[in-house]
Amino acid sequence: MSGLAEIGKYFFDPQLMVKALPTLANGLWVTVKVSVTIMGVGFGVGLFLAILRALDLKYIGKPLRFLIDVYADVLRASPYLVLVTIVYYGAPFLGVRFSPFWATVATFGACLSAFAEEIFRGGIEAIDKGQIEAARASGLSNFQTLWYVVLPWAVMVSVPPLTNRTIAITKAVSLASAITLPELLKQARHLQAIYANPTPLVEAAIIYVLLFFPLVRFSLYLEKRMGSSG
Repeated sequence: MSGLAEIGKYFFDPQLMVKALPTLANGLWVTVKVSVTIMGVGFGVGLFLAILRALDLKYIGKPLRFLIDVYADVLRASPYLVLVTIVYYGAPFLGVRFSPFWATVATFGACLSAFAEEIFRGGIEAIDKGQIEAARASGLSNFQTLWYVVLPWAVMVSVPPLTNRTIAITKAVSLASAITLPELLKQARHLQAIYANPTPLVEAAIIYVLLFFPLVRFSLYLEKRMGSSG
């Protein structure tokens, strides 16, 4: 058997791929569920924090913006593996117990919200001041101007960078295997240990590519479209 054939048999064993598929499918389902939940939490909290920053709140405006800045900076700078380990193993000392699923959602949702807040804030600040003045001149209040004029534009221009960040965060969910979350990559590593063959890992990588490739292309399409429209 030639060297290439041996490599193909070792990394792309067709029979082993078939055997591994049901287990990997279960792992994929967990990955999709946790990723969708993370996006809901991250986008919702991030947008809420960006709105709080944009509102002109008396007395608490500056302290609140400072706290949001600290929240965003700390989470964006912290390693995901350390954070998810602290949340899962540290929360019980405070009387709170998270399942692996919800520890992952809490950790990665918070991290995504930190990036989303900065992205939404950039979108809010990028809006032309003339549009805001025109909205105020037409009789809209500060909140109405924010809700009907500023936020639709901010969300639209934030979609491309949010898509890129979402891809990065959801791929990092594989780190949650450290707290026994049975996601795709953990299942692949488990099968690799059972069969003493890396084929399940290669199959998991193929599944990741198939899962994220449309999102990557969609992000590139949006960036080009936004660039041409700008």
